[in-house]
Amino acid sequence: MRPLTCFKAYDIRGKLGEDLDESIAYDIAAAIAEIRQPKEVVLGRDSRESSQALLEALARGFIEHGVDVLDIGMCGTEEVYFATSHLEADLGIEVTASHNPIEYNGMKIVAKGSRPLDPLTEMEAIKARAEIGGFTKAPRRGKRRSENPRAAYAAKVVSFITPAKLRPLKILVNAGNGTAGPSFDAIEAALKAAGAPLEFVKLDHAPDPSFPNGIPNPILPKNQPRTAEAVRQHGADFGVAWDGDFDRCFFFDAQGAFIDGYYIVGLLAQQALAHQPGAAIVHDPRLIWDTQEVVAQAGGEAIQSRVGHSFIKALMRKTNAAYGGEVSAHHYFRDFMYCDSGMIPWLLIAELISTSGTGLGELVSKRAARFPTTGEQNFVIKDPAAALAHIERELGPEAIEISHADGLSLDFGNWRMSVRPSGTEPLVRLNIESRGDQGLINAKLTSLTALLKSVAG
Repeated sequence: MRPLTCFKAYDIRGKLGEDLDESIAYDIAAAIAEIRQPKEVVLGRDSRESSQALLEALARGFIEHGVDVLDIGMCGTEEVYFATSHLEADLGIEVTASHNPIEYNGMKIVAKGSRPLDPLTEMEAIKARAEIGGFTKAPRRGKRRSENPRAAYAAKVVSFITPAKLRPLKILVNAGNGTAGPSFDAIEAALKAAGAPLEFVKLDHAPDPSFPNGIPNPILPKNQPRTAEAVRQHGADFGVAWDGDFDRCFFFDAQGAFIDGYYIVGLLAQQALAHQPGAAIVHDPRLIWDTQEVVAQAGGEAIQSRVGHSFIKALMRKTNAAYGGEVSAHHYFRDFMYCDSGMIPWLLIAELISTSGTGLGELVSKRAARFPTTGEQNFVIKDPAAALAHIERELGPEAIEISHADGLSLDFGNWRMSVRPSGTEPLVRLNIESRGDQGLINAKLTSLTALLKSVAG
């Protein structure tokens, strides 16, 4: 038996040569073939140098155990989600490490209908079987064929807006030398065919496995100036930057200011409810007040979920929610198989700017002034559970509401906080928001930082 450390809370991810290699990828495919017995599996990969070899290992594992492989080549994670449903496959896997360092890679897996696998049952069963190994090859080998559903994918993305509503806008797009560039080009072509009056300035557009401008992870402050400066230089109406597999997108206003993903959730919820009045909207527990107010004012129902794509998607399916959003810039859409997309959001924001006649900066500034936040703060903590317990002992008696639904959330009336262990990295993540008092949350951040550092270990 070989213990596998690459199975994380929501997907498979690990350091190459230590947590993940081609033999492990093969065993994962063989385990899936034995346990789930799919007939056809969609495989895609990101632009990392190691991704093709891992995809080939997966393909061998499936083919030698009687499963047909539909190879869609280099693509974003959401293209695998789309292809799994579009091609009516039984399973889809994207080989990607998203925004992790160059020495990492991983996999994101969905079942038929692009449904995420349950991490506690389905993923755990695959892990347990892959750890044992010793697979018997099938008497019938599977077949492999190439598929290219990108044009259909682009058409699906563009269907979320009405091109005739768009006004002329200049948009700066930064693919970060990840997988976004070619997929964006297909969407651009579909927009042009529909007569959309949008102009694009492309930055770091070509996929490059060496990532000459750094790993594409726009949420890191050190990575934001490159996009911000380009927005100002070209006089763009707003900017968009993606992570490596472009299932997350990040926004910059016309002045190059980075927009916190929290406020984008509110704007997209507003857009969803304008098209689907009374719909349910799912949000995560880290920052909630702005989203809840926007949804209530628009006549929708705000429903809180645990953090993580598998939990968000499951709750959206259960409640038939029109949209789900996380402050980490994952945005989910009922009409996109309840999956997250990094391309649909910027189109919806372009439509909102066009129809409202208001710039992105102004749209966000009103909400940010009403519910300011510290932004997500990350801490390396040796024992996260002990740290959360210590915070609750110290601050819990003052709170008017305490929640353990996902980590620890404390509500004090005029400010609230959420602190929880990361599901993908060895970090504890802290978020603080208030009702219009930036000074208050700055002071609370100082005291909580000291408290967390005192128990860092």
